Amino acid sequence: MKYALWIVILWLLVACSQAETTPTPTVTAEPTPTPTPVPTPTFDAAKLGSAELDVTYCAPDGREQKLDIYYPSSGGPWPVLLYVHGGSWREGDKAEGEGWRGLNEQGILVASVNYRMAAEGKFPVMIEDVQCAVRYLRAHSADFNIDPDRMAAVGASAGGHLVALLGTADETAVWEQSEYADQSSRVQAVITLAGLFDFTVSLPGGTNSAVYYAFGGLAGDGSPEMAAASPVTYITADDPPFLILHGDNDGIVPMAQSEILHERLTAVGVPATLVIVQNGDHSLGGANASPTQAEINEMIAVFLAENLLAQ
Repeated sequence: MKYALWIVILWLLVACSQAETTPTPTVTAEPTPTPTPVPTPTFDAAKLGSAELDVTYCAPDGREQKLDIYYPSSGGPWPVLLYVHGGSWREGDKAEGEGWRGLNEQGILVASVNYRMAAEGKFPVMIEDVQCAVRYLRAHSADFNIDPDRMAAVGASAGGHLVALLGTADETAVWEQSEYADQSSRVQAVITLAGLFDFTVSLPGGTNSAVYYAFGGLAGDGSPEMAAASPVTYITADDPPFLILHGDNDGIVPMAQSEILHERLTAVGVPATLVIVQNGDHSLGGANASPTQAEINEMIAVFLAENLLAQ
């Protein structure tokens, strides 16, 4: 099977180790009305094999949030892989999502999302935006020629945290859902790469600085806010399958974070696979890393085939 280098581009994540510690004031967003959908009830076949960039998906507090879409060259309705970039919740860009475009060859539409950064508001503004992107895609499934019942999400580091919330958070998480509120923000499969999942335990100093900047609190401080930001808080037996990858030589996010997620998911019967990359750093790479990135690509392709394409 032919693959593009759609995993290498993820590793702009090293920005996590350079996080700032200066807190920013919380931004309280006013509810915004659901935009009137553009009357395009059928898919434009001219988009086959193309990229559609800077699509506005939601506008919290009047600030337009954008996503990019990479279309397969034939077929449909397609399943969707949503890419959520990392970068300490304070930087990164949806342009990284082009690195996943090779999945178009498997008949998977790839969408890559930007979201509000910590400088614009503390958590939960990030997950509010990412959830809104999922709801937007479902609301416009005919326009994009997608199957709204087959959606997966992948993210690394801070992005891994957000996609894990897409998989676990339910109505018990009280976050703003003013746009496309009639649509579900849950996904049917989740892939995490060196993510963060439990803020009730302590994290290394540099990583905790990033947490403080984005969340206004420190991991392990015992606060209800840190528990509410943790994907493990919301785990239930009806959560989707997870593929969890982490390097055992990760100097930014402890491998224990992925072990905790895996343990909690499997304890309630959620299908979850934990892959520990021996000698793997935060990018899952490094000298003598095993499995190799080519093997990781294959694992991801198989996981998506089993959980999206086989449905």
